[in-house]
Amino acid sequence: MTTSSSPTPPDGRDGPGDAGVGGEPDGARLGPVSPAALTAFVVVGLVGGWLLRRLGRSLGFAVPPVSWTQVLLLVLVAAILAGTAWFTRRTVERARADLLAHQAVNRLVLARACALVGALLVGGYVGHAVSWLGSASYVADERLTRSLVAAAAAGAVLAASLLLERACRVPAEPPAP
Repeated sequence: MTTSSSPTPPDGRDGPGDAGVGGEPDGARLGPVSPAALTAFVVVGLVGGWLLRRLGRSLGFAVPPVSWTQVLLLVLVAAILAGTAWFTRRTVERARADLLAHQAVNRLVLARACALVGALLVGGYVGHAVSWLGSASYVADERLTRSLVAAAAAGAVLAASLLLERACRVPAEPPAP
């Protein structure tokens, strides 16, 4: 018989360190990034990208251009994330012991952060492109095209991040005989 100095919570467990469902500590499982969070980040980016040009013009600032360097950097990040996802999936399928727990968690956190930032950038670049629609400026077509290409590259970052997040999933072990 064990005694506890703290009262038992209403859920019947003894405390925050007790094992939850499946023998894992409470809070030990991270779910995938929710579609609602990704959608919220896209919407915030969309509004921010659209407002950037409007506010810049009203305050007398120059509108920041989208450079090809930004696009290439996003493509590079997407390629690195996709490669990491591929290597992670191979490692998990081949021998789970080769991927240490802290490495899997680090990759999962990286994937989640990059997915949210990728969603924000997709929205931001699309919003920036939308702000150039109907503009009579001589640079409008160039800025619209570059913004849409950058949005596609940011979409590649988002997709590669979601692939990495999925690659970090470890299949359930079969029950012991």
